[in-house]
Amino acid sequence: MAWFTIPVENLLCRCLCIFITVWLTLLIVFIMVPAVLGISFGIRRLYMRTLLKIFEWATSRMEMGAKEKNQQLYKPCCNGIIAKKTPTSLQQDLQELCGSASCPRSEPQFEMADIFFFCRRGVESILDDEVTKRFSSQELDSWNLLTRSNYNFRHISLRLTVIWGLGVLVRYGVLLPLRVTLAVTGIGLLVVLTTLLGFLPNRELRFSLSEKIHLMCHRICVRALTAIITYHNRENKPKNGGICVSNHTTPIDVIILANDGCYSMVGQVHGGLMGMIQRAMVKSSPHIWFERSEVKDRHLVAKRLSDHVADKTKQPILIFPEGTCINNTSVMMFKKGSFEIACTVYPVAIKYDPRFGDAFWNSSKFGMVYYLLRMMSSWAVVCSVWYLPPMNREEGEDAVQFANRVKAAIAAQGGLVDLIWDGGLKRAKVKDAFKEEQQNLYSKVLLGEQDEGDLGDDKHLEDENPEEDERNQDPTKEQ
Repeated sequence: MAWFTIPVENLLCRCLCIFITVWLTLLIVFIMVPAVLGISFGIRRLYMRTLLKIFEWATSRMEMGAKEKNQQLYKPCCNGIIAKKTPTSLQQDLQELCGSASCPRSEPQFEMADIFFFCRRGVESILDDEVTKRFSSQELDSWNLLTRSNYNFRHISLRLTVIWGLGVLVRYGVLLPLRVTLAVTGIGLLVVLTTLLGFLPNRELRFSLSEKIHLMCHRICVRALTAIITYHNRENKPKNGGICVSNHTTPIDVIILANDGCYSMVGQVHGGLMGMIQRAMVKSSPHIWFERSEVKDRHLVAKRLSDHVADKTKQPILIFPEGTCINNTSVMMFKKGSFEIACTVYPVAIKYDPRFGDAFWNSSKFGMVYYLLRMMSSWAVVCSVWYLPPMNREEGEDAVQFANRVKAAIAAQGGLVDLIWDGGLKRAKVKDAFKEEQQNLYSKVLLGEQDEGDLGDDKHLEDENPEEDERNQDPTKEQ
């Protein structure tokens, strides 16, 4: 049998060598070289258009099947179940509830009907509040052939099941290994090359080469996610000596922005793989990493940021003022720390297309490795990036007002909901001060001291902008 097994083993070795050669050739020619040169063959956009046609066909098949069986295709969404109205004062709401909005109370007094106002507001918050639904994945109006985005899998026909099965094979058998290979290549090159650059004595040459290496490695990582990114208004790209602020949906926001320009990252020192990458990056370019003990010192953080932006030769700082990931349907409260620095702020709006994959990172539910595997096993990452005109603090404007103005501009450009709530509510409980504020407003009504400008819809949050704790003061803290 030896004479028979040797040719078979040789044949298997040859086939394996041919497969590896073809794989590496395609990897280098169609991905690595375009990433180094900063060009694209248009393959990813053709892939995106093909997926859209498949999604449309799949959705139509599901709708037809559901219609034939007289069944509901998707779970009903609670959005819009509460009739929203223009915010008014607490006193006006109470009078309207009592049926005497045009006839104010003769004298301040407690009425039993007042209870129904607070009951109604409580039920509204339970059914459709503005905060907690921002910390869960965005629901889709159509199916994208991912089981995690479909609620009625039983409506799929046999033909559609075959298409879904082929999609699973393509995503896990072809795309996932390719993407993991690219991710390892990009991260490996970043660590090795930036470490070697750290030995160059010439500072200007080191920074110049570092920019090219960072761009190349981030472009490889973008291809590891099959990211299709559309950049708008590139004339407003952040410049040296400024701070770039953006809404925050996922850790890959950094890669999305760094694919089009170099930034100085700000964050806390980590251990493990992330720590190794941080130590390598800081050797070749001026990134700002804080020790855990330093993060608590707000003045030290502000000083290091101010010193960085004062040097016009250094890259712009990239900061996500929300401090946590939001599901890309809204923009929540910006921490004021990064807006206290006297420099130009460059707002950036990022909007992801959820049809190709859920980019939101629910850090309280998924770990980083599991999240990255979810992203790499999705169809693609499709997003739009808008560079907004630079903004500066106006005369008489404090840091909180400036932060709210920048946030409003980002929300308007990205088609996101502008919320005044703190993203830290993802993990923390509502502060007692907010509950007491509602009690104080009602006590003013009973005492006849209600100000018509006090809105019952939590307007006080805009004025307080609660940032008294150390976490809120720290612009580098991400949860």
